[in-house]
Amino acid sequence: MSEAANVHRRLIELHPDLMAGRLDEALTLVDQEVIDHRGGAEGDHHGFAAWRAKWERMAAGPFRDVGLTVERTLADGDVSVNRYTFAGPGYQVTGMDMIRVRDQKVVEHWAVLDTDAIRHQSAYSDGSSARFA
Repeated sequence: MSEAANVHRRLIELHPDLMAGRLDEALTLVDQEVIDHRGGAEGDHHGFAAWRAKWERMAAGPFRDVGLTVERTLADGDVSVNRYTFAGPGYQVTGMDMIRVRDQKVVEHWAVLDTDAIRHQSAYSDGSSARFA
């Protein structure tokens, strides 16, 4: 298994810890100068602090009660791609993410998740829509 695939696999294994707000071990796999290619109105997030803040928001927000099942991993050199099922209360969607790894740390990340499908599938008791970071 490639270095990139090993780092990606470890991050997936740590997903329950991340959603419980236990970030320290996973953050050892993230480079200080990481770029998270977010796209949309937010644009890219740069640096370790932005990455930490993203995980903190996820653990405190609508993603905290989700499960993540990797359906397929492809790796080539310093890049690893996962296709996964993301499931939470009232929804299940497919997503993909890709990381680039250098020296056993994530230096770049891209992700695609159909948040519109999550909104349409979710049934919130207060009738509100979830906000996704």
